[in-house]
Amino acid sequence: MNRTDLYVIEYLLHGEPKSFIIRAKTMRNADAWHWASCDAGIAPIPKPGRAPLKMVSKPQAEKYGVTDVRWRESATLDWTEVSTS
Repeated sequence: MNRTDLYVIEYLLHGEPKSFIIRAKTMRNADAWHWASCDAGIAPIPKPGRAPLKMVSKPQAEKYGVTDVRWRESATLDWTEVSTS
């Protein structure tokens, strides 16, 4: 089974749609809300090799205008498939 570690996160910031792709080992709803907050500029982006930062929760993010956070795994490409066009 092919597994991807790329996730698409979509959210609204003050009603405006935003989306981005992030590489992570796992993704949960709480993680998606935190990363959406980072993308929106209301939470600091963690630095590799440093102690983890406090996660931004859904209620905290909503206070600053982040809503409707959705996430999904990105599609896995099959480079061996032959195109017939």
